[in-house]
Amino acid sequence: MSELNIQHDSAGQRFILSEGNASALLDYQLNGEHIDFCHTYVPPEFRGKGLAEKLVRHALSWAKSRGLQIHASCSYVQRFL
Repeated sequence: MSELNIQHDSAGQRFILSEGNASALLDYQLNGEHIDFCHTYVPPEFRGKGLAEKLVRHALSWAKSRGLQIHASCSYVQRFL
């Protein structure tokens, strides 16, 4: 993969890492000062390359920088909390 470019779609409440026609996703729900990271998806062709971890670390850094209270209903994200 080339250099990673993570986009934040605040209207869609997700972080997106795209390569070609495929995208890895990290969805969240924002409620006031609380954020719940609820779903992570990486296309099969990108699995095993650490993309989910990069998405999660990026998103957690974003949430912390805004002082949000972080929760994770996604079991993958729970590993980082």
